[in-house]
Amino acid sequence: MKALLSTTYFGPVQWYQKLYRHEEVQIEQWESFLKQTYRNRCLIATTQGIQALTVPVERDTSQQIRDIRISDHGNWRHLHWNALMSAYGESPFFEYYQDDIRLFFEDRWAYLFDFNEAIREKMCELLDIQPKVTFSSTYHHPADISLTSHLLPLTSDYREAINPKHPQPDPDFEPKSYYQVYQQKHGFLPNLSILDLLFNMGPESIFYL
Repeated sequence: MKALLSTTYFGPVQWYQKLYRHEEVQIEQWESFLKQTYRNRCLIATTQGIQALTVPVERDTSQQIRDIRISDHGNWRHLHWNALMSAYGESPFFEYYQDDIRLFFEDRWAYLFDFNEAIREKMCELLDIQPKVTFSSTYHHPADISLTSHLLPLTSDYREAINPKHPQPDPDFEPKSYYQVYQQKHGFLPNLSILDLLFNMGPESIFYL
């Protein structure tokens, strides 16, 4: 079974579960950019609750995701890294992984898609998973994807199902509780950024995918 996914910025646990559990994953690079999605935002747990970190982009709404440029507006790299240090500085594995993660806020990528791919590759390395990943050669309209499709046989389309605002039912994903820094204050917060799982559970993260 294949999974069709949109690109993500430090995507949620659900997204990385698809990478781990499917025989092959295809990442969409020809869709139009959509606001308020995991394509350029991630969700982390802070002392105040869930916080969204959003990468600003320079865009024309008609642009395809692979052509979206990252904006330097608002000193966002500094703000995101400070937010992560504040949120996870006391987590069990932040110190262990911080050098790997900090590089994404020191180096600069021109394009969002390339930035997200560099993040995905590093996350897979740290999680110790080796997914088979390909990239779409053309845009696949959701209506054209089914179990009988000759274009993408036996493909599950998660591009819109994995969504921070309006997630769609996913019977294959049931969030498993794990230790979180602020769990006593907020309870368990499911399906946050993969960074939440990694900083809290370290090498055991793979068992939660």
